[in-house]
Amino acid sequence: MIRLARSDDRDALREIQNTLREPNPALLVYAINGPPVVFVSTADDAPVGYLVAFYDDEAGYVAEIAVAPERRREGRARRLLGAAFDHLRDAGCARMRLSVHPENDAARSLYGSIGFAEVGREDDYYDDGSEAITMARDL
Repeated sequence: MIRLARSDDRDALREIQNTLREPNPALLVYAINGPPVVFVSTADDAPVGYLVAFYDDEAGYVAEIAVAPERRREGRARRLLGAAFDHLRDAGCARMRLSVHPENDAARSLYGSIGFAEVGREDDYYDDGSEAITMARDL
């Protein structure tokens, strides 16, 4: 099931966030309290994945998406993105973008399979000095 985040999800989401290459705890605390939208993927009502998206009147940006390692390859990231697409389209956004590490083949494959295409690169994006691939798609 996909639902909006609740403040009592914070600890579970932080554990999932810690599996990321560069976790940003401040982002998650800020996002759960809004204004970004946070969608949560659950199993037996327990959070097992989440997506944080910022948006304005024109475009959305996926700031973070993570799924617990033991729950990956179940379509959860795809469903989180679908929920974000629907929400942002309803909010008037026409485009969605995100950044991904060049070595994250699984994420790049997922994003490509749902219509994202590379639109640029950002030098020195990650803490290790590597660049990010910027991808976008129309909603």
